[in-house]
Amino acid sequence: MEQRPGAILSDLTWPEVEPWLRRVIVIPIGAAAKEHGPHLPMGTDAIVADALARRLANMMPVLVAPTITLGYYPVFRDFAGSQHLRAETFMAVVEDVLTGFIRQGAPHLLLLNTGVSTEAPLSLVVQKVFDDTSVRVAIADLRGLGHSADSLLSQKGGGHADERETGLMMALAPNLLRLDRTPAFGEPDAPSSPGFRHPIRFNTDAAAESPDHWPTGTSGEPQLATLATGEAVLIAILADLESGIRTLFPHCL
Repeated sequence: MEQRPGAILSDLTWPEVEPWLRRVIVIPIGAAAKEHGPHLPMGTDAIVADALARRLANMMPVLVAPTITLGYYPVFRDFAGSQHLRAETFMAVVEDVLTGFIRQGAPHLLLLNTGVSTEAPLSLVVQKVFDDTSVRVAIADLRGLGHSADSLLSQKGGGHADERETGLMMALAPNLLRLDRTPAFGEPDAPSSPGFRHPIRFNTDAAAESPDHWPTGTSGEPQLATLATGEAVLIAILADLESGIRTLFPHCL
């Protein structure tokens, strides 16, 4: 078995898992079946979540749980193959996973979340778990990580299968990309202002002028992605994750 500071739960036997339950348990969350444009695989989020967690296990003594690969992704449900759970179902799954670990004596839990629509349901879940068990579960949202590398990006806007995400996949799973199919541009983002949010449609809108209509399934400018920027983003994300874990869980590393 590969020697590393951390461990992968699925590689261990149950007696080997027991000593790790008092360490930080990282639970990755990433869709294994969600559209990512014509150039990235449906499993992009799961690949990213799993890769980040495994790299953390190479860097520090954490236990990596199996990735939760189905979730609440309503905006993508009309794309072929995209899978979506109702918010209630997704929240119940995550709650059961968390309380299962807590019942076995694990007090240090981190959700590594690669989605955006999953952020609100996860916030509700960890609040409920805290109310019920007094265990504070941390959440690391990918959207908030690695921004020290943003100056290397050239796109205007973005957010899905864009320059950042495409570059990250170049660094993590280049054999799965269809770069010859990368759209020349992503669909424009809806107008926004810092600190403000507004609703988006949770289905595919047939009106071409609608900001929620994504003919390519991308936003931003994925054609600008490079391996160099992807590797820089990866390094920045991992640095933020390591720093956050060391800050939140200093006594169990």
